[in-house]
Amino acid sequence: MTQPPETGPAPAGAEESSPVTPPAAASDAGAPEAAAPEAPVAAPDAAPQAAPDAAPQVAPEVAAATVAAPPATAAPTPAVFGNASGRSRRGEARTYDFRRPTKLSREHVRVLQIAQEAFARQATTILTTFLRAGARLELVGIEQFSYDDYLATLPNPVFITTFTLEPLAGKGLLAYPLDMAMAIVDHMLGGSGRAEQPNRPMTAMESAITNHLLSRLLDEFAASFATITEIQPALNGFEYNPQLAQAASGSDTVMVATFGMSVGSREGEATLVLPFSSFATALNNAASPQLSETALAKRKRAAEALTARLNLVPVDVSVRFAPLTVSSADLLSLAVGDVLLLRHPPDSPLEVTTNDVTFAYAIASNHRRRLAAAIVPTPYAAAKDSA
Repeated sequence: MTQPPETGPAPAGAEESSPVTPPAAASDAGAPEAAAPEAPVAAPDAAPQAAPDAAPQVAPEVAAATVAAPPATAAPTPAVFGNASGRSRRGEARTYDFRRPTKLSREHVRVLQIAQEAFARQATTILTTFLRAGARLELVGIEQFSYDDYLATLPNPVFITTFTLEPLAGKGLLAYPLDMAMAIVDHMLGGSGRAEQPNRPMTAMESAITNHLLSRLLDEFAASFATITEIQPALNGFEYNPQLAQAASGSDTVMVATFGMSVGSREGEATLVLPFSSFATALNNAASPQLSETALAKRKRAAEALTARLNLVPVDVSVRFAPLTVSSADLLSLAVGDVLLLRHPPDSPLEVTTNDVTFAYAIASNHRRRLAAAIVPTPYAAAKDSA
């Protein structure tokens, strides 16, 4: 039988007692507390007699140890509940809003990832060239947010620049830490960028220097997205408070590309935001499987045949005076011999229409003994020429 864990300090004489000492002798020696721990290691035939005497004496010590143990181990460990254990956040639960279902499919993410990685490589080259220092921009991931939810993730202050996406609707947004934006200006002015940077909006000179760099980055951004759609981004302005950056409505779905960014010894996170609604059609077309040359030729022949057939479709064309408005009573009282006074000026051409749409003007004429209409310039063009 094994010896139980030590439950309290034992008398000095307990270790010197013989393991074969009978329980009765131990009781006569005046050491009742030592007999309890030694009872389990006595002879097998003595164990039943030692158990009744040991139980009342050991129980208080065990109870004291049980009560006293929690304060020594009850201190909370933050690493168990936080991210300090080094685990990835990929496995954490995320909020899903059923009012705004996911619109960014896996195929969309794949197409965007190719374009954003190409932009990151070119941006790294431009940053290194302009700053003459080690710089890096590396894609971390692409996610879908509502615009309000994205703004809630940004610190205040932060460097934000918005830009247009002509010919697409909406605006894009590029954000990165303000101290890194100031360090970039420091590098471009010949500094080391290691000094503590001011936490304030940029001056006019600092903004002009940053504009030059951002314009080059937007040119590379347009080149990287040429495989998806043709865009001509142009800088729109700077902002330092996320709540004042009006790039989209609060409920609009945006695509957020997160980049790891480093300039010299500084490291941070940059985000590039694009409106999903503006790129939805282009992403669907880019994500569709590529057609073979045979399929492309077949589609081209079908488009040509459709165009040729549309040119042969008959269309009803009318040549009419200007419309006349009459009352219901006059219309119901019309009889043979009545005269309707037209409000068409005598010197104005007639309207050539189809499906109530006027597309040309004409004057009455004849051709081979048949009434005809000769097309003339529009009244507006004639009046402009005469002026």
